[in-house]
Amino acid sequence: MPDLADVAAALADRTRARMLEELLGGPPLSAGALAVRVGVAPSTVSGHLRKLEAAGLVTIASVGRTREARLAGPHVAEALEALANIAGDTARPIGLKAVNAREAMREARSCYDHLAGRAGVALADQLEDHGALESRDGVFVVPPQAARYYRERFDFDPTRLHTRRPLVRACTDWTERRPHVAGALGKALLDALLADGSLKRRNDGRALNVTRDFLSDDRRSAAA
Repeated sequence: MPDLADVAAALADRTRARMLEELLGGPPLSAGALAVRVGVAPSTVSGHLRKLEAAGLVTIASVGRTREARLAGPHVAEALEALANIAGDTARPIGLKAVNAREAMREARSCYDHLAGRAGVALADQLEDHGALESRDGVFVVPPQAARYYRERFDFDPTRLHTRRPLVRACTDWTERRPHVAGALGKALLDALLADGSLKRRNDGRALNVTRDFLSDDRRSAAA
């Protein structure tokens, strides 16, 4: 079992930190895909992955002839998001491509298995406006009467989300400095928005494409 020093040592490398940031997107990535995204050789990525696995930060599984890595669980994603909030958004993008990529991340991105960025914060605000989410001293709570709203608007029942994770958690967004929805509810919301085409994953990172105004009251009818 790794101790705090082991975890800190694994994180104290810019390449490994970038790899973890890419894995925050949720889906597993091969060493080759990580190498392209981070900009290093695949052999270098493999060595870094072994250190991250030993520290309990990632898991690696064989899929055919490919070995794929993913974060070890939502607890790792939550820790990384907390560290990102401490570090702040200090990187200054250089060039139009980098500026556009950063803006896309700010607009909508996946944070492990839930929605983050401006879209994630706006979704949390909308849920509160409709009485489907309450914020009590910085803690999100789903009122019992909100189940109907989620069934009609997102086609799932939060009372049936069987999981060992908390139903809902307020995750402070590192670009917006306000909370978005995490936990089992956050995952269910992102899954619903991806399933109906309101959001689409991109092939080049964590940013998500917003394909329709899923915050409008006629979202369900527009998706039909």
